[in-house]
Amino acid sequence: MQVQQHQLTNTNGAFLNINETIRKVIFIICVIFCLTPFSSPVIALLMGLVMAQVMGHPYLHLNHKATHLLLQVSVVGLGFGMNIHSALQAGKEGVLFTIASISGTLIFGYFMGKWLTIEKKTSFLISAGTAICGGSAIAAISPVIKAEEKQISVALGCVFVLNSIALFVFPVIGHHLNLSQTQFGLWCAIAIHDTSSVVGAASKYGTHALEVATTVKLARALWIVPVTFLSSFVFKNKSKKVSIPYFIGLFILAVIANTYISAVTIAAPYLIEIAKAGLTLTLFLIGAGLSRTVLASVGFRPLLQGVILWIAISTTALYAVMHLA
Repeated sequence: MQVQQHQLTNTNGAFLNINETIRKVIFIICVIFCLTPFSSPVIALLMGLVMAQVMGHPYLHLNHKATHLLLQVSVVGLGFGMNIHSALQAGKEGVLFTIASISGTLIFGYFMGKWLTIEKKTSFLISAGTAICGGSAIAAISPVIKAEEKQISVALGCVFVLNSIALFVFPVIGHHLNLSQTQFGLWCAIAIHDTSSVVGAASKYGTHALEVATTVKLARALWIVPVTFLSSFVFKNKSKKVSIPYFIGLFILAVIANTYISAVTIAAPYLIEIAKAGLTLTLFLIGAGLSRTVLASVGFRPLLQGVILWIAISTTALYAVMHLA
């Protein structure tokens, strides 16, 4: 009897090892596919979501660092496809929308949190993530307000779920309403949380939409600094340093180099393709990280706050770009 039980244990162990190996092989195949011209941001995100629900992410412990680094490198790479003069023009067009939408979202989010009786720090992280740049804003603000792991996870889960929906829905709405490239780029930059999904949706819509969306979104991301200072004041914590998104400076240098250095202009098309592939892979990794546990941890009321905030900023921004831009 003891011999039979030992054999069964060995068999089960081998089966688990085979399963883990197969998961890793499938994951690597998906990663390679994301780097080919046959993939796209939408397909990559969908593959990641399916993997997360069906078999899980075999390297989940490395996922956050990988997506963070890949996104920053990819955004800098996209800078080599832009001209400094048109980028500045796009930034000017979006600055008033940015100021109005960030302040409006934070104020509305505060009252939403009170109305839904959501824990204060969780509510603030969801509002800040919606107002500025999703996961990056949450990551920068959470140590300043001394947020707990559960509060951070809820806010990140809420933002990532809505990001995934936006990547599918926004291009469809844009085409249905016949939005121009500039209008769609502005709308994406204001209404979609994370830079990865902004760039993914805009790149699907058109080259100029991508340029406008990336420039305005990165200008928007700079608001992490004043909002983080405001957070430390509101939550009465002066001991934490403010995290500044340094990759934005590298993006600006890439735009300047592409505008004025002829040698860079020659290499730019290849750098852009690499950046787009990196962005596609980033979206796959984000999707693969949205496990059932993450989705279940969000909860109804925080998700409701996130959805209402998102709908409010999306519809307001859409009206603004259609009638004022």
